[in-house]
Amino acid sequence: MVEFSADTLQLADTSCQELADKLGANGRVVDFRIVTDPVERAKLWRVREDGAGLSSLRIDGVQTWPGWEDSAVAPERLADYLADLLPLVQRYGYTALMYGHFGAGCVHMRLDYDLRSDSGRKVFSDFTRDAADLVVTHGGSLSGEHGDGRARSELLEVMYSREMIGIFRAFKHLWDPAQILNPGIIVHPVPFAASLALEGVVKPGPTHGELTADPGAAVVLSSGNRELLKVSSPFVGNSHACIGVGRCRSTSGGFMCPSYRATKDEKDSTRGRARVLQELTRANGNSKDGWSSPEVREALDLCLSCKACSTDCPTGVDIAEAKSELVDEYYRGRIRPFTHYSIGWLPRWLPLLTRVAPLANLGASFRPFRLAGEWLGISARRRLPAFAANGRIRKRVREAEFADNADILVFIDSFTRAFRPEVVPAAARVLRDTGKSVGCTPDACCGLTWISTGQREGARRRLAQLISKLDDGTDRDIVVLEPSCAATIRDEGPKLVGGDAAERVAARVRSFSVAVDEAVTRGWKPKALPPESAVLQTHCHEHAVFGSGAQKRVLEAWGVSSLVESSSCCGVAGNFGFEAEHFDMSMKVAEHSIIPSIGQADAGALVLTDGFSCAMQVSQVDPEYTSKHLAVALDPFSARWAD
Repeated sequence: MVEFSADTLQLADTSCQELADKLGANGRVVDFRIVTDPVERAKLWRVREDGAGLSSLRIDGVQTWPGWEDSAVAPERLADYLADLLPLVQRYGYTALMYGHFGAGCVHMRLDYDLRSDSGRKVFSDFTRDAADLVVTHGGSLSGEHGDGRARSELLEVMYSREMIGIFRAFKHLWDPAQILNPGIIVHPVPFAASLALEGVVKPGPTHGELTADPGAAVVLSSGNRELLKVSSPFVGNSHACIGVGRCRSTSGGFMCPSYRATKDEKDSTRGRARVLQELTRANGNSKDGWSSPEVREALDLCLSCKACSTDCPTGVDIAEAKSELVDEYYRGRIRPFTHYSIGWLPRWLPLLTRVAPLANLGASFRPFRLAGEWLGISARRRLPAFAANGRIRKRVREAEFADNADILVFIDSFTRAFRPEVVPAAARVLRDTGKSVGCTPDACCGLTWISTGQREGARRRLAQLISKLDDGTDRDIVVLEPSCAATIRDEGPKLVGGDAAERVAARVRSFSVAVDEAVTRGWKPKALPPESAVLQTHCHEHAVFGSGAQKRVLEAWGVSSLVESSSCCGVAGNFGFEAEHFDMSMKVAEHSIIPSIGQADAGALVLTDGFSCAMQVSQVDPEYTSKHLAVALDPFSARWAD
């Protein structure tokens, strides 16, 4: 990306064209695009601004580090410097990802150092010394843009004479004779490889597979009064993936980070949480008590597990996964909070509750029961969903008229079946209208609520059973009606279960909106009359795993003229918003997104909530609102099925 400035846009455009012509004449360009539109230019600059984050993780998942990312030479010597630097990188077996300010001769680069092992740190030290010698031979600087600090102070003797270093030292002693200010920096520097944060930290490992007996791949974490020897959890990688970009501190755009947007407190940001976890995983840290540590609990307590950080953060930090891992670690073999058994095991209880739906619904509205639930951890202020009776569920499934050997399969998740069964026939009719025959998958559970409450082994078993049933030897699309369940199968299946079957099933999974969006791309258009205005609340997990553009594209193709998009998490986020201790925060998060969006929309606007949690929050905000799943909104026959 090359940027030209000029007095006028036309002159800048001409300079761009001249460069492109020159590069083309010399065979140095394959293709190019000149961008003058301010919005498009801002998008390109966003890529540059996120350069450090985007380059912090290779496409194969290997993390990279900034040990030699700020060297600089005069711009006219940059080509010669890079011609020597890149072979040096290769000679040491590293991979370089550069995102520099080449116009100023400053090279930002991240390298895939091994900073955990003694041998890896020795190689890092040797490479850095050779790189320092190299940049100086090209008349350059170790520190092109940032300070010298601990990372480069020891190497200043390569760039400055002994006399100059002596002047530095004398000046420092004159003003700071007691050596109080910045000890170990510039003057009397500490070795640059002496205090590396990853020393003693195990390499991140997968969540599936057998425990290893190799002590080098294990870490001891104290959990209460017991010691756990455990293979490195993903939270190790998630915590150290954070490099402090701070995108999580944004108050607009994207979905990250809803709790920070509510509190404006750094500890409630993705970055703040990652910093706490980094301290937790360091061998010389002060906090080794896992989830029982007050610092860790305080940092992660308000995490909604929305997973937005896994997409919105340039480094892909997934604090939701880290929290799930830590909770699982701590409560293994312990009595858990009541909500872990009630909400966390909800899919297990739903078959029973739907058999006695009238009685269950009556009990859910009985004040003494609600107060007892508050004492046990389920908020008495939260509107509870009505359980559908088994007869109603069976009726809706029959109305779907599922076929054998169909082109696509519909996965009916536990929440849709028990609380919104009208979505099932609506979705089947809409999908058939796109030109596909529609079948149904076998009954199974994805284990989402087990994951969100840190019961990962239970989730793994359920996901494994589900994957075994869905891996039928075909490549038919599997359309999941609840977006959070679709995201779980797509993202967590390969992580928790692993293997080729999990990968095959994950590749086939679509959320309903994604499936319809693909049909629109093929030329299909909904037959139902579009509303004039709509409010769109995309589920956080759908945003994180599938992206948040599918529903919007469908609504635009449908002909909705006025669309208001809720810009962040609704605030419920699964079990979080139902827990008594988190109800107030849940509603505070809603004030940032869904509440103003509904207020901004026209009266009578269609409110779309494919996610069951989102639908519950809308009903909490205003009981008069009846939000709809996209399937029900698109199906012109849905009115026939109203109870």
